[in-house]
Amino acid sequence: MSTLANREKLALFGGPKTIQTTFKRYNSIGPEELEAANHVIESGVLSQFLGVWGEDFFGGPKVQQFERACEAYFGVKHAITVNSWTSGLVAAVGAIGIEPGDEIIVTPWTMSASATAILHWNAIPVFADIDPETFNLDPKSVVANITPYTKAIMVADIFGQSADMDELMAIAAKHGLKVISDTAQALGALYKGKYAGTVAHVGGYSLNYHKHIHTGEGGVLVTNDDEIAERLQLIRNHAEVVVGDKGVINLSNMIGHNFRLGEIECAMGIEQLKKLSGFVKSRQCLANRLSEGLSGLRGLRTPVVKPDRTHAYYVYPMVLDIKELGVSRERIHAGLQAEGMTVSNRYQNIHLLPMYQKKMAYGSRGFPWTSDICHRDVSYSKGICPVAEELNNSTYLGFGMCVYDLSDQDIDLIVNTFQKVWASMDELASHD
Repeated sequence: MSTLANREKLALFGGPKTIQTTFKRYNSIGPEELEAANHVIESGVLSQFLGVWGEDFFGGPKVQQFERACEAYFGVKHAITVNSWTSGLVAAVGAIGIEPGDEIIVTPWTMSASATAILHWNAIPVFADIDPETFNLDPKSVVANITPYTKAIMVADIFGQSADMDELMAIAAKHGLKVISDTAQALGALYKGKYAGTVAHVGGYSLNYHKHIHTGEGGVLVTNDDEIAERLQLIRNHAEVVVGDKGVINLSNMIGHNFRLGEIECAMGIEQLKKLSGFVKSRQCLANRLSEGLSGLRGLRTPVVKPDRTHAYYVYPMVLDIKELGVSRERIHAGLQAEGMTVSNRYQNIHLLPMYQKKMAYGSRGFPWTSDICHRDVSYSKGICPVAEELNNSTYLGFGMCVYDLSDQDIDLIVNTFQKVWASMDELASHD
């Protein structure tokens, strides 16, 4: 790997691009998945779910096989497949017994579905700030946002690293709260020897096309709680029709959906799961190589990985010290982009989306915030999550590692690109 800064003229100012070609797109699908999918197609049974109580309420043989394989892999009592991770989050919020008007603390630094799954059940999202190193929920901010109406915490293991689950679970136990772990991006990461997503009352993973393993769309919920597992299965598959024949007494949130994953997807998922460990280890090696190559660049913080957990590197997150560099994030971003380096300079501040700023979700009259079920005036004003807001506004850079099938040579090109831009930081500053 080159360690000498490339002092050629920046591409932004007319010089040659460092990265001349597009990196190969990541594709985890191989001949095993093709064969598995073909067997299902030839069988003619693409789904075996029925929305009534009976043998087929739990789905067909591949659904069952995939769920049992996930239980064994992640070391949990129950794994429940769903047709998307958004569906999984909706099911999880309903399964823990949330009532309309209940408050659920959630991070603003995540995909929007983490919060909209709360609104789905007419509950109220309350945004807590994030840890500046891991980008996950800050336990101190969680505590500061607990009210008598708080019933749960939605934790997102963002970018591929678990949140501080021991502290969050202790907070939940003290206040009688449930914890949902949105581990969509941290599939295969470890927290104190356990898989991320398995420490919460209910957690789970995305199988969307750009994750470490995928089935096109899909998700897997995991829990060790028998009652939550039953309720997840019911919400997944037309609960209102099933509860009578199944003898279910607790009818809260037994509003059914079709959140069912098909036989083809599960057949592919079985094969994908076998490869997960190898995929994650490969990406960790590449990320370590990248961190080593970028380590000498001033004003650039590479990912901080806590010693009691591992990182799956769905995203490779970086933070700029703008004061030290004397250049705006936008100018640095433009310099990297011009060199052929695809890097993002934004993530999410969900609390600042129009839905929350205008407090308008269902209909046009501000429901649920303006209704009798909402207990107080919850603030979504700018400034309530200063760490997340500063990152989004001025200091965050992210590289989507899971988008590409990278080689060591690709990582070296990325390092050379950063070195070239950093070597010309004074010139960037003069044009800022």
